[in-house]
Amino acid sequence: MRLSVAALPAIPAAARPRIGRGDLRTGIVHLGLGAFHRAHQALYTEDAGDPAFGVCGVTMRSMAAAELLSAQDLLYSVLERDGARGEHASIRVCGMLTDAVGPENGIARIADPGVRVVTMTVTESGYRHDPATGRLSAKDPDVAADLAGRPPLTPVGRLVAGLRARRAAGAGPVTVICCDNLAGGGRLLGGLVTEFCELARDEALLSWIRDGNVAFPSAMVDRIVPAPTDADRADAARLLGVEDRAALATEPFRQWVIEDAFAARRPPWERAGAVITPDVEPYETMKLRLLNGVHSVLAYLGALAGLGTIAGAMARPELAEAGRRYLGLDAGPTLVPPPGVDLDGYRERLLSRLSNPALRHPIAQVAADGTHKLPQRLLPVIRDRLARGAEPRWAALGVAAWMRYVSAARADDGTPLTVMDPLAGRLRMPDAPPGEVVDRLLGLAEVFGEDLPSDRTLRALLLDWLTRLTADGALATAREP
Repeated sequence: MRLSVAALPAIPAAARPRIGRGDLRTGIVHLGLGAFHRAHQALYTEDAGDPAFGVCGVTMRSMAAAELLSAQDLLYSVLERDGARGEHASIRVCGMLTDAVGPENGIARIADPGVRVVTMTVTESGYRHDPATGRLSAKDPDVAADLAGRPPLTPVGRLVAGLRARRAAGAGPVTVICCDNLAGGGRLLGGLVTEFCELARDEALLSWIRDGNVAFPSAMVDRIVPAPTDADRADAARLLGVEDRAALATEPFRQWVIEDAFAARRPPWERAGAVITPDVEPYETMKLRLLNGVHSVLAYLGALAGLGTIAGAMARPELAEAGRRYLGLDAGPTLVPPPGVDLDGYRERLLSRLSNPALRHPIAQVAADGTHKLPQRLLPVIRDRLARGAEPRWAALGVAAWMRYVSAARADDGTPLTVMDPLAGRLRMPDAPPGEVVDRLLGLAEVFGEDLPSDRTLRALLLDWLTRLTADGALATAREP
């Protein structure tokens, strides 16, 4: 039997959805119907317990996820894998989806008066912006075509089209929450929408937004959600007693911090443990520089070493130590922790989470889109350390490992690596010497800005690390002080 509404009586009572399906109404439109949203925001919303905030999920590209979920009455299960307890996994079925549609229908759903919140998980690169400046990439062919008036293809273009339809329908205020790993995500997204409207010369929509009809609060999201596997689906079938082809796996930890700046009614997310605060920045900076930063360091070193998962990288003492040194010697000194947060305890829990062998988080997933991730994760740490007159040695190791990863596109044993990045065609230079690689990649203004390419301390660090990575490999390089 496959998971469906009819199959719910057959699964364990503790795993069933926490809100009756007949009570749900659509109050949220989510752009980017991927694994992270379904294992994070959707569960928070279900645990908040308000049936007025069912979620209409909107795919941004393929309809595969929407079709898969629709075949199961929009139900799916989430396993929590706790490596500290062996291969232990608990499971629940989430029933918060009220629909799963493509982008054209998603635009119309944003205009529904019952919708009060739009959330987004479209990845850092999905916003089609210059990561160094935060400005809209107006010369991007898809952005330019959206601005010219064709049916929009970019997430920002689709969001603007939905807001335009909402204004025309008189549907009232709405809150738009960026749930991707972006510093100041609310301000960034609000700025991109404003810039899009200005370039499209849509003064009416711009005025409506500025009159307080749309709010863009920042948010920090934290949960490790690997791409689902056949093993996850097999475990879900064993625990539920029915087949679930949309099953996901995640870790027990989760966190959501949201700026208290809403334009309309919202779910009571604090009931589910979310933090609603006037200032998200300390939480956001801590998470980006610690979790996301060390994730990138481990991913690029681990990929070069021929490893497949983050837990596998943490199992190598030399890589785990490099990660620990990055956290303690480079990232930690740049932070002022949020009130009540013990930074040392946070760091140790973070290392334990990354070591979870039951999670099997693919390195390739973390390593993707480095040109958009580095400016959020490692480069702010480097800038901060340089400004204090310090050498960002371990953050520079992470950047040098990225340079080796994207330029050589092969592991230390010669195995080819698949580099997934919007700028991949400009990054590869397999036979170039380390000095040329450093200079050419540092010259990417959209990544490193105008300041870092001319910093002699950083260039010397990168050249030293990249020379050693090229000659000795990732594991031997990480062993050295």
